[in-house]
Amino acid sequence: MKFGALQRRVKRCEQVMAVRIGETQGNWGVLSQVWRQGWSPLRIVVVGLAGGFIAGKLEVPGKVNGARWLQMVGSVSSLFASAQAAFATVVAAQAAETADDAADQADDAAQQQPPAAAAARPAAQAAADTDTELRGPRPAEAATEMSER
Repeated sequence: MKFGALQRRVKRCEQVMAVRIGETQGNWGVLSQVWRQGWSPLRIVVVGLAGGFIAGKLEVPGKVNGARWLQMVGSVSSLFASAQAAFATVVAAQAAETADDAADQADDAAQQQPPAAAAARPAAQAAADTDTELRGPRPAEAATEMSER
């Protein structure tokens, strides 16, 4: 086979590979989306119950007992609660920053336009009030509160 023919063949294989990579990425995105949509709360509960039943039936005496499973579930649930509280804190902090920005813009508008100042001050005060209401507990405090319930 001639060198030019080999080059054309390699170029053609590279093009085919590029197309296949694009198809694979597209299919992976679809699979990821369908996977996430498929896990409804009912399915999660059913899988949990089935997994618990199987774990109970396959339990090796002395290795893993029921108390250890409960301890593990408790640890995982507290970890999940802590992560959820941390996420809520981040969202609240972003909302607080947005409220602060809105209050600053309202103050700037009030300083530039004296008649609008009377209307802008209550809005700025309301934004500042929501700022303090939106700040949630820190993740450790939220996790402690969740574990005390």
